[in-house]
Amino acid sequence: MNRFDRITAILIQLQSRRVVRAQELAERFEVSLRTIYRDIRTLEEAGVPLYGEAGVGYSIVDGYRLPPVMFTREEAMAFVTAEKLMEQLSDRVIRKHFQEAMYKVKAVLRGSEKDFVEDLSSHIYIENTADLPKNIPGNVLEVLFRAISQKKIVQISYKAHGREEETRRLIEPIGVYHEYHRWYTIAYCHLRKDYRHFRADRIYNIALTPRDRESERETFDNYLQQKEQQSHIQQQTKIVIRVDKKVKAYLQYKRPYLGFISEKELEDSVEMTFLTPYLKDGFARWFITFADHAEIVEPDELRQSVAEIIKGITEKHGALSS
Repeated sequence: MNRFDRITAILIQLQSRRVVRAQELAERFEVSLRTIYRDIRTLEEAGVPLYGEAGVGYSIVDGYRLPPVMFTREEAMAFVTAEKLMEQLSDRVIRKHFQEAMYKVKAVLRGSEKDFVEDLSSHIYIENTADLPKNIPGNVLEVLFRAISQKKIVQISYKAHGREEETRRLIEPIGVYHEYHRWYTIAYCHLRKDYRHFRADRIYNIALTPRDRESERETFDNYLQQKEQQSHIQQQTKIVIRVDKKVKAYLQYKRPYLGFISEKELEDSVEMTFLTPYLKDGFARWFITFADHAEIVEPDELRQSVAEIIKGITEKHGALSS
């Protein structure tokens, strides 16, 4: 990136946030802090009303805005991809907000880019594999995001896994994440007096209350770090399996979630090593899905768990067929 493009990009980033640290800019553009300081001085000399505070960062005086920025074709392509993902991976309200934002983005595209975006959009399809239950509100994510940013308490009606009845709860969300085609929130639950993971598609009613958080709760980053540390403290079991090379490609998606560490190429197979605390209910059941193309090297406990599960399946299958 040449200096002119970098200075323009810095100005855009300064407009995108209230405060931007020089170190963030240096890391993004892979230049020294001294270079960033020179670029900031160039912007000030050009009349951009900036003010900085030592140890905090740089800000633009409220009210100052650039004219609409022209997007490149590559940036427009990224917007189209994001739009397709948002259609499938967000709730109705967030989807609507993003569509409104996309109208503004498309409004500043050049004519040729508008045609490009229109044509490309018709050639991208993303299948939604999440089978959402009926009667789920269309604003779950939007309310959670508001609660997190405003530090408010949320009231929900929640149906936990394996339960038929709904429970009414007050929660204090601290973060949201997406995994296995589902959205989750991590929140302090007033009913359980502890942090819990709530699946968004099991929330049957949701409302943002005017109540502030009752105390300064754990931050999202700290909570995730503590969870990671706790997972390391849990008793880990080393697992070694050998898998036929022809099925290796089908295991790539799930194995990181089961403690995959390394693999070694053999003549006709691949030897994979895992470290996990979830031997029986997690790893054993996953192994059964491709067990006819694999063997267990260690431990014996895994062999026993797999044998017990297969025995139960066989007995149930026999009972059904009789």
